[in-house]
Amino acid sequence: MSYTLHHCVDARSFRTLWMLEELGLRYELRMLPFPPRALAKDYLALNPLGTVPLLTADDGVLLTESAATCQYLAARHSPGGLDVAAHEPDHAAYLNWLHMSDATLTFPQTLVLRYARFEPPDRQQPQVAHDYGRWFLGRLRALEAALADGRPYLCAGRFTAADVAVGYAVMLASFIDLPQPLPGSVAAYWQQLTQRPAYARAQAAQHAAAIAQGVSPRPSPLG
Repeated sequence: MSYTLHHCVDARSFRTLWMLEELGLRYELRMLPFPPRALAKDYLALNPLGTVPLLTADDGVLLTESAATCQYLAARHSPGGLDVAAHEPDHAAYLNWLHMSDATLTFPQTLVLRYARFEPPDRQQPQVAHDYGRWFLGRLRALEAALADGRPYLCAGRFTAADVAVGYAVMLASFIDLPQPLPGSVAAYWQQLTQRPAYARAQAAQHAAAIAQGVSPRPSPLG
């Protein structure tokens, strides 16, 4: 199996890239300028939404949701490892963390980025950005509570796709202006995740591919 990932530097598609590296899968990385819907019009023929990720495979697979790519790749290539199967006690928690990662954690962050950074100065809304930053920190309490007992991973007693998906939301927090620092348990959790060799490989891969393909290596959350 060989995959193709359309990706912007440090965008939500980083979840997919990290998963590909964790699994040691063959893939082609196609870098796009951010935002691709405005700066890479040809891409709309592949993904009319103009968003990343777009993950395709030589068997016809096509996925455009970052958390879904994590779930798919884990189930397809790492049952009992990065995946938590239906017969395991933590299966429900695993699915909940996967979906919470984007719907609950990343969502308010995108509003902070839009109204504090991506919109032209005359359309920026500092109060909206501030409020949604506080909302993100409020939603982060669930993660803080889950890590309060010092556990290294979110579920099943091992590193899973849920840690990739939620970990990216913590990573994205470093790019937004939060009203207060991350809770200590969450910061420690993220520090541990960044020590994984696959995370480092994913960071190196996107940087090298951006340079080789003539795309700015500047993280897309910075605008």
